[in-house]
Amino acid sequence: MAKGMLEIKRQIKSVQSTKQITKAMEMVAAAKLRRAQEAAQAARPYAEKLKEVVNSIAAGTQNAQHPMLVKRPIKKTGYLIITSDRGLKGGYNANVIRKLMDTIAERHRSTDEYALFVIGRKGRDYFRRRGLPIVEDVTEVPDSPTFADIKTIAYKAVQYFEEGQYDELNLFYNEFINAITQTPVEKRLLPLEDNAVSGAKAVQATATYEYEPDADTVLAHLLPKYAETLIYSAVLDAKASEFGAQMTAMGSATKNATKMISSLTLTYNRARQAAITQEISEIVAGASAQA
Repeated sequence: MAKGMLEIKRQIKSVQSTKQITKAMEMVAAAKLRRAQEAAQAARPYAEKLKEVVNSIAAGTQNAQHPMLVKRPIKKTGYLIITSDRGLKGGYNANVIRKLMDTIAERHRSTDEYALFVIGRKGRDYFRRRGLPIVEDVTEVPDSPTFADIKTIAYKAVQYFEEGQYDELNLFYNEFINAITQTPVEKRLLPLEDNAVSGAKAVQATATYEYEPDADTVLAHLLPKYAETLIYSAVLDAKASEFGAQMTAMGSATKNATKMISSLTLTYNRARQAAITQEISEIVAGASAQA
């Protein structure tokens, strides 16, 4: 019985140590979440203004023939997926990876029909193990990413579409809803007809823009920047989702540890009470025998 009680005490101490770790991780994730939300919100005005400028120029162009605006038959598709570098995020990575894999299984029969651009170690390792065609990957993205951290992969993803190496580019990431809800989504990034030009008539510019030498030249420079900005905005949104998922997961782990400690403590107290009762019974029995 004593051996069993010592084992329970060791389990209680072990769970208490785990609880301290998960509680600390929950608090750190909460602090990082606030910063990530602020960064995502701060990036929106730039993206909105750039969209307004692109729409204004495109609306004044009779026949915009830039490759990023032209919808063509889909022979090959590019996918850019955003995951995290580390685990302990609940279903954050599994949900978005599952959504992409289901999409690939539904739309493609061969790996020659699509190409992957991956942000995050978890996604990269998952796709590598399965031999899927990864064109470019980026890992070790900091908690507060700058555009420079994802510039290379964003540039290549947009450039490959312009060069015709695939006919559409879709973005997969966890969209931040609130601290406890993150939804894996698919968004068509290229061609830009749904993001910019198709809304040119609906979006009214708040200013009149003068540009030179001509609209086509300006669009050729702005459209890739706009597409890269959309990718960066998605990365910031995904970071907020990542910390929200981690905070929720660590909060649940802390609650489970508390319940486990209570259960083990109750078991320990019952075992201790049983041991004391047994000792009293043995003493009484010994005294009775001597009498």
